[in-house]
Amino acid sequence: MKTFLSRRTAGLSPGAHSRAHLRELFSMLLRRWVLAAGAMTLLLGAQAHAQSGYAQTRYPIVLVHGLFGFDSFLGVDYFYGIPGALSRDGARVYVAQVSAASSTEVRGEQLLAQVRNIMAMTGASKVNLIGHSHGGPTIRYVAGVAPQLVASVTSIGGVNRGSRVADILRGVVPAGTLSESLVNNAAKAFVALINLGSGGTSLPQTPTAALNSLTTAGSTAFNRRFPQAIPAGCGSGAELVNGVRYYSWTGTLPITNVLDVSDGALGIMSLVFGESNDGLVSACSSRLGRHLGDYRQNHLDEVNQVVGLRDWFSVDPVTLYRQHANRLKQTGL
Repeated sequence: MKTFLSRRTAGLSPGAHSRAHLRELFSMLLRRWVLAAGAMTLLLGAQAHAQSGYAQTRYPIVLVHGLFGFDSFLGVDYFYGIPGALSRDGARVYVAQVSAASSTEVRGEQLLAQVRNIMAMTGASKVNLIGHSHGGPTIRYVAGVAPQLVASVTSIGGVNRGSRVADILRGVVPAGTLSESLVNNAAKAFVALINLGSGGTSLPQTPTAALNSLTTAGSTAFNRRFPQAIPAGCGSGAELVNGVRYYSWTGTLPITNVLDVSDGALGIMSLVFGESNDGLVSACSSRLGRHLGDYRQNHLDEVNQVVGLRDWFSVDPVTLYRQHANRLKQTGL
């Protein structure tokens, strides 16, 4: 700092030199004060926001992962950064862990047992269910068989009418063939790796059953049993069915960030759809209940993966969850 001042004041009179030194010192102190005041304002604003209970819903929020999902893998949340953000805003948040690869019905029964446990622990009479991908049909199962336990269902990138990718894969590996057995065993090995890092080793895994559930045919059969809030076309469905509120949103941009290693695969798979999609699920298939919007996100961006890499010009995925929690709060849920 002394060297900097001596260069700036070279050739000045002693009085001018002193005044220049004071001005420089005052400028430095002012800059530091502005930075400190700005940081304090942000901190106080964040604390006030959290204390306001922005996401403090009446009923607990339960997050449910999709195919090959987990609650937390080696310390990394499937819903990356989302449970913590909701908790800081006042919500009671629980992250379910169901079979990474199994039928919708099996996953649904596992979730139903966890919902009852959460209600017993919290004393809540209902829960708000939020499911991603295969988690969409999974939470719909619980709302279908036990609507009295569910305040709301929110499907994010949900496979509610099947996935073209699942249809093609089922066509390539027909049921009862050697190729199906090989693919099933490979998928089980992949799931075993996931379970080692997430603690889900006790859950049954049947990848072929998961595949069947995610095809158009499997989803159609499921929807005949649980038609609640499925729209007639590609718009919104009924928002309130059997006392349960239904919502959905999705992404429609398969490639969003050049730094994200998952974007390449999602971009390739998106080519099979011939319609708006997030790389694994079409926009129309994702519709359920009151549709809240389409966003510049791919299938993994919808849960803020991979580790927060997303389209720089799109809304932050975490913000969407916070806003939705506030929506549920304002609705009395």
